[in-house]
Amino acid sequence: MRRLPAEIVASLLAATTVIISLPPFNLPPWAVFVSWAGTFAAGGPKPDVLRRIWLAMPVGSTYAMVIALAFERASYSYSGPSLVIAQMIILFSLNTCLMYTGRLSIFSFIPGMFFGFASYFATLFGGFGPAPHNLYAAWIAAVLMNAVGPFYAWLSVKLSAAPRRGAHLNS
Repeated sequence: MRRLPAEIVASLLAATTVIISLPPFNLPPWAVFVSWAGTFAAGGPKPDVLRRIWLAMPVGSTYAMVIALAFERASYSYSGPSLVIAQMIILFSLNTCLMYTGRLSIFSFIPGMFFGFASYFATLFGGFGPAPHNLYAAWIAAVLMNAVGPFYAWLSVKLSAAPRRGAHLNS
């Protein structure tokens, strides 16, 4: 049986993200694309890349959630310029911890941590997820959708015909 071109397979997979973004779950479809593209940027859906990206992304989302929790907590005690300074200190401190976490070999794919980090904030502040603007629901939605992206990268390779000679789809 002939396989479909990679462009068609990728487009079919992309089309499925419309379904996952529908109510009542309102999952963030772009989080799939962030991690899908990130998988190819890291070398493609090979076992070592998949392991590294799947381990790193939830770490980034977790740090982002802790930052959001700390910002919320700070807002009860500070306002105006004091709140801005508190948020800067919180972000500096926790982002530094995130970067140092990348020194652990199991979490060494720092771009993957930032895929999760950015996806969490976009999910939270964009009002995505089953409970819009809920710190915990945003974490679940971002982590879940980020996990789908590398799977879609793997599926797109497994289900597609090899690119024509001279085509540069993955470069």
